[in-house]
Amino acid sequence: MGVTHETGRVNIAAMAKKLTPQDLRSHRWFGVDDLRAFGHRSRLLQMGYAREDFARKPVIAILNTWSDINPCHAHFRTRVEEVKQGVWQAGGFPLELPALSLSEPMVKPTTMLYRNLLALEAEELLRSHPVDGAVLMGGCDKTTPGLLMGAISMNLPAIFVPAGPMLRGNWAGHVLGSGSDTWKYWAERGAGKIDEATWREIEGGIARSYGHCMTMGTAATLTALAETLGMTLPGASSIPAADAGHPRMARDSGREIVAMVWAERRPRDVLSRGSFENALTVQMALGGSTNAIIHLIALARRCGIPLTLDDVETASRRMGVIANLRPSGAFLMEDFFYAGGLRALLETIRAHLDTACLTVNGRTLGDNIAGAPVYNDDVIRPLDRAIYGEGATAVLYGNLAPKGCVMKPAAAEKRLLKHSGPALVFRDYNEMAANINRDDLDVSADSVLVLQNAGPVGGPGMPEWGMLPIPQKLLKQGVRDMLRISDARMSGTSYGACVLHVSPESHIGGPLAAVRTGDRIAIDVQQRRLDVALGEAEIAARLKEWTPPDRHFARGYNKLFAAHITQAHEGCDFDFLEGTEATPEPEIH
Repeated sequence: MGVTHETGRVNIAAMAKKLTPQDLRSHRWFGVDDLRAFGHRSRLLQMGYAREDFARKPVIAILNTWSDINPCHAHFRTRVEEVKQGVWQAGGFPLELPALSLSEPMVKPTTMLYRNLLALEAEELLRSHPVDGAVLMGGCDKTTPGLLMGAISMNLPAIFVPAGPMLRGNWAGHVLGSGSDTWKYWAERGAGKIDEATWREIEGGIARSYGHCMTMGTAATLTALAETLGMTLPGASSIPAADAGHPRMARDSGREIVAMVWAERRPRDVLSRGSFENALTVQMALGGSTNAIIHLIALARRCGIPLTLDDVETASRRMGVIANLRPSGAFLMEDFFYAGGLRALLETIRAHLDTACLTVNGRTLGDNIAGAPVYNDDVIRPLDRAIYGEGATAVLYGNLAPKGCVMKPAAAEKRLLKHSGPALVFRDYNEMAANINRDDLDVSADSVLVLQNAGPVGGPGMPEWGMLPIPQKLLKQGVRDMLRISDARMSGTSYGACVLHVSPESHIGGPLAAVRTGDRIAIDVQQRRLDVALGEAEIAARLKEWTPPDRHFARGYNKLFAAHITQAHEGCDFDFLEGTEATPEPEIH
């Protein structure tokens, strides 16, 4: 494509070459005159295709993460047909390839355990089949990074089709946000202020259409960042799943991928250092999910770009939160769409972006957002009226997290941004769940709740356990936030003073494993510090006496995962999947 990798800027002189049908990757399967190609063609004819359907045309794989148990993708069964229409219209040959669905609400212990499995599957689906380009259909939290990671590594032309947010929830005249209001009203129920009948009414109104969560949770964050990175059509991530614009976007994406194949426009042509710095800036401006940090680091490392927590911190210091969206703000994704959507937010922060970065449609990011208007400046605030003056994610270091940890200060009570209190330690999730609501629990509003052994290896898979519940005895006293620390993640729809992704994790002997109930822990978000009041010698002595938890996997995917997963500050990818070294193309015999 002729793109300078470090900047993403287009080299016009290198764009003159255009593929011919004989240059297509699929030509090796279908276009040559040998016995093997005869077999390939005859099998397509067996399925009812005519020779003119596929001859001399780009073959487009549509990786569809639809399933019967994935509500975020419930519309993909029909949306894939609209993608196919666009491919046909542009002169391509579409083939749907089902991929791992990863239903965020249903998969246990966490979809994060299987993100890398989807990434591996996506890469190998594209490598092993006779395809020239790919449409990636995702949106539920881990499907976006999983599909993109696989597509980056295979590096065939690829475009992402985001699932889109569901419609606003509703209950008794109140607008509900999935996830964020779940935690809010669950706390009220624990405090005895909501009865069973009311709880069921909320349950029936909080998620009332297909699509992913409509708060600025992980799904909305990741699809917005996919667009910022240049991997979707302009404006694609903001369209509600139920809006008529969504099937139009799907068709447009089908048409675009055919053009991308002929132009040889590949993911690593689009993705650059500038693209990822843009994504970090936008994550801050959106008040986005802390989970995005892990995924962006993993995506960048697949491109050979060494994105680090220091880059996250740089973005955090320079960009405030201007999207007034839950859980940090007041509105929902449907409101964001009506206010102008991501294009309007990007135009608002244009001065902070590398607008010369290339996108999948062959234009620069700056071209794609030029003149995008804001229709409601309470939803998308101007820079001088940010809802939080610094970025959505703060990176903290200290003797508890020598490799770093993260927090969302905009979603925490201000009193907890500089705080010191005694630790109340839970060795694992089961111990926490069994004891957190005991009436005799020795806990106060100043206590620091600590959860160990919930990281990448310890979880396994780093589940969303980091928003530890407020003890019921404190809920009844009116407490709604406490300082909570773990090596886990938390839902992007959640809120509170939760310190997450402590690295290295406790399960492999990180300093968090040395903390005991009663130790004093101090946090200073402005100074980016998190420390336990213990000397290095005491921490070392405790870790020497420490016994790792008994978590042994004799076989299967869990064994593979535990052996090869990297830590949170490294992106939680498999060590053998990182980097840009190419895997040889399959032999066709």
